[in-house]
Amino acid sequence: MALSDEARERLADIVELQPTKNAELQDRWGMDSGSAVHQYLENDLKEYYYRNEDSLICATPEAVEVVGGDPDDSQRVAVTERQSAIIDCLAGPDEESQSVVSVLHDLREADHDPFVDDVRSALRSLVDKGIVEIVQKTVPTFRLAVERERVDVDTLDE
Repeated sequence: MALSDEARERLADIVELQPTKNAELQDRWGMDSGSAVHQYLENDLKEYYYRNEDSLICATPEAVEVVGGDPDDSQRVAVTERQSAIIDCLAGPDEESQSVVSVLHDLREADHDPFVDDVRSALRSLVDKGIVEIVQKTVPTFRLAVERERVDVDTLDE
């Protein structure tokens, strides 16, 4: 998706301020309301941002690259303990992707005992954060979207 100069500048603001709120972007961008910010994000930058567990606006790894950030810089992400365990055991970007059941088995081998639906939900959340990618096969499979070393993990209470 080609971005206008204004969209690229606003994306740079998100990268700089993340995690941030609608109100902070409203002030920075001179908009009338948080709703206007939300509408702009959804219409112009949908592929480049996500909301974390606290509903704060964060930039995807692609957004950092688009605005000229160093792709080797680590990305800070707040995750649950389960999501952190998944990051630790999930296949890397250059490895064969894993099914939900495969991730479940790896977690159990690492002394975690989640339910399969909890693993599926955690993987989807990590996809939303840009840390994990879905590889479509007969069933969806998953692997890290970024090198494990590029992610600084802050673990939250579940």
